[in-house]
Amino acid sequence: MGAMDAAEDLDHARELVAGAGRIVAMTGAGISTDSGIPDFRGPNGLWTRDPGAERMSNLRAYVGSKEVREQTWQARLAHPGWNAAPNTAHRALVRLERQGRLHSIITQNIDRLHHQAGSAPERVLELHGTMFETVCLTCADRRDMREALDRVTAGETDPPCASCGGILKSATISFGQELDAEVLERARIAAQSGDLMLVAGSSLTVQPAAGLVGLAAGAGATVVVCNAAETPYDSFAAAVLRGPLGEVLPALT
Repeated sequence: MGAMDAAEDLDHARELVAGAGRIVAMTGAGISTDSGIPDFRGPNGLWTRDPGAERMSNLRAYVGSKEVREQTWQARLAHPGWNAAPNTAHRALVRLERQGRLHSIITQNIDRLHHQAGSAPERVLELHGTMFETVCLTCADRRDMREALDRVTAGETDPPCASCGGILKSATISFGQELDAEVLERARIAAQSGDLMLVAGSSLTVQPAAGLVGLAAGAGATVVVCNAAETPYDSFAAAVLRGPLGEVLPALT
């Protein structure tokens, strides 16, 4: 794509966003890379650099292997999300919200940077949960993640649930684990209620989250895709933009 083509695409996308009255954003890992949180499948992604790291996001491997759980707890301690700050892409969505035009953010991210940027928590639907809480796989007890990390720092390599002794994990959705049915239903309703869906930083390869784009398009929404690489849903889009989201999203808003 030449510079002129890219400029024309940006102008077209900007017109679409400016003309929308009820925008729904779908965000993925790519919106947080400028905050120092690596994505998973990109050229410098976590799983690209270390394919073995994907086991830590697999529920069967996590439940079946104490070694995997111990590695995962160390990874949680070192997660860059603890010190990350929102970037210009997150703040661009806040601007749309304060204009009264962004009604929902459906995010696949677990870092809560949308909250930190100033998005209203009730507008943010965390499809894949949050890294800031733990959940017991036996009794469903939920607590602040810091409590468990303090135990790891104190020497517990695989801290069990403080309530029942069951296996403890972050309150995030792993491969092999179903999404929260209530959150998914709210996301489906949101996807079908907008006149424009703005996809930002998602590869759109993980279902059922990716399918929400097709759901939005089927309900009549215009789709704008902003992602560094091609996605399986680019054909649904009225405009497709490449480039760093920290530049692309502010230019749109």
